[in-house]
Amino acid sequence: MISEIGSGASLLDQVKQLPVSDLTRVVKDLRDKIIDTVSETGGHLAPSLGVVELTVALHRVFDSPQDRIVWDVGHQAYAHKLLTGRWDKFDSLRQFGGISGFPKPDESPHDIFVAGHASTSVSAATGIAKGRDLKGEDYSVIAVIGDGALTGGMSFEALNFAGHSQTDIIVVLNDNSMSIAPNVGGLSTYLSRIRTNPSYFKLKSDLHSIVRKFPVVGDPVARSLERVKDSLKYLVVTGMFFEELGFTYLGPVDGHNLNHLDHILRDARSISGPVFVHVVTTKGKGYGPAEKTPDRFHGIGAFDVESGQPLKKKGLTFSAVFGEALSRLAQSDQRVVGITAAMPGGTGVGMMADVDPARFIDVGIAEEHGVTLSAGLAREGLRPVFSVYSTFLQRGYDQVIHDVCLQSLPVVFAIDRGGIVGEDGPTHHGVFDLSYLRHIPNMVLMAPRDENQLQHMLKTAIARQDGPTSLRYPRGNVVGVEMDSSPKVLPIGKGELLRRGSDITIAAIGSMVHPALTAADALSEQGISAEVLDAQFVKPLDETLLLSSASRTRALVTVEENALAGGFGSAVIEMLTDRGYGSIPVHRIGIPDEFIPHGSQATLRKEYGLDEAGIAETVRRFLKSLQAGKRTSVQVLPSD
Repeated sequence: MISEIGSGASLLDQVKQLPVSDLTRVVKDLRDKIIDTVSETGGHLAPSLGVVELTVALHRVFDSPQDRIVWDVGHQAYAHKLLTGRWDKFDSLRQFGGISGFPKPDESPHDIFVAGHASTSVSAATGIAKGRDLKGEDYSVIAVIGDGALTGGMSFEALNFAGHSQTDIIVVLNDNSMSIAPNVGGLSTYLSRIRTNPSYFKLKSDLHSIVRKFPVVGDPVARSLERVKDSLKYLVVTGMFFEELGFTYLGPVDGHNLNHLDHILRDARSISGPVFVHVVTTKGKGYGPAEKTPDRFHGIGAFDVESGQPLKKKGLTFSAVFGEALSRLAQSDQRVVGITAAMPGGTGVGMMADVDPARFIDVGIAEEHGVTLSAGLAREGLRPVFSVYSTFLQRGYDQVIHDVCLQSLPVVFAIDRGGIVGEDGPTHHGVFDLSYLRHIPNMVLMAPRDENQLQHMLKTAIARQDGPTSLRYPRGNVVGVEMDSSPKVLPIGKGELLRRGSDITIAAIGSMVHPALTAADALSEQGISAEVLDAQFVKPLDETLLLSSASRTRALVTVEENALAGGFGSAVIEMLTDRGYGSIPVHRIGIPDEFIPHGSQATLRKEYGLDEAGIAETVRRFLKSLQAGKRTSVQVLPSD
């Protein structure tokens, strides 16, 4: 159908004019395009397939970008991108230099707000609506939020404010009973009751009809009738949560019935004040394998469309090694509790459920709660291990400081996806954690270079008695080293000399250690003798190792897959200055002061000089500049 009407900028206008009977063909074309593209590029398949009809209906009823459609998370926005002028670019989805997998205002005026983290849409949309009112303008504002994102505390704060302020705003709940893993918590149960209780909606409609038939006999009587109506509502569904917040509740409606969607969205547009539209969808709709296992197709690499099987076999990942190591440690230590914020599979912590379901906790998309819950567990003598992606731990930062570190509680933060994560781009790169954690008092911060060291560091973190510990490891497959038969406790703050050298010291941390070793091999072939240190700990630093090596070689390069500002290299420079070694020239390799775009990990590491060749070239140029007497390095003055 789309091939007949054209896929250019006019597609949206033409879809608005088509009769509803023709839209089923448009919906099929959109789904086919999403499936075909994601099968080659990878991406968030199941979420976007589930909202195709909803997306078409939204764009028919509302006039984007004049009307603001704010998508939560953005996993579900692929059909939106296709309808808003990006059909011909869609094959570049999540590829370096191509279009983003998330809404991105720089990419299109139809993308109103950046959305890579959950539970933000209602807050953003309410702010946009208040801005509209303050400027005296007139347009609709719609927040589209999934039931998984609705478990996040920020969404409740926003709903509470929006209902209280009575600003004109429409919140569309895309209810598919899933976030990435199945939803947890009381709200999920409440929504299930609503989905499965159609008698409530018939009663609500009948009550409205009855009340309207009464003659107007004065305010007291009218108020009494409203109270009767409300009381009868509570007989069917306890709480009426959204209406009590101040919203007009519409639904639930079948999210795959275009006629029903059209009517309910037009009704919502005509109602003053905040409106809550409950849309029930099927995650992965229209593609059998995704419907059957939506969690596996939430985010997936390239796959065979016919079978649904991945084209590239997954190797052993750091996440899997972590999950296995945690499970083994939990079997011998009953204090260990595994905690996740809706990512049991992605982080590997879900393996804890096989050890002891009572010691596995999924808090939903609620990182702040997860951190403070961990603090409470630690307060009672347990050893909580909060497994969380680096980019999502940012959401619980105040709780890390106030609830954990201030009390020096022995919480373990297992920080997955530290560093460059790849195609999900700037909203998901974990390049700030070394910087935002190392300056917090009582925190110990370490990063393993490989899977064997990961198990040792996890053991070390759990064994620590006197405060919180973070271990940070990358996304992707392990290095492939031989694993020790059992984990051991490492001495806190001790690094390791991995290679002797005389011309320069390369001090690396975490995922950059093995590339630094390979770079040293390449430099050796050019006649440059590089000493390589694995710092192991960002806090506390192994000052003795760093000072002795740097004093011997008289030049130092630090390497980290983290922001240079405030990171590992900064810590080393601060230490050198404080200890009176500030005259030693230092050059830092890491992430510059900018947000990193999307692209494969290999592509981005090469782009930013974080691969073996990039490290070797930087070291070579740095030494050359020193020999030429130039001050192109990051250098510090001697301390007094």
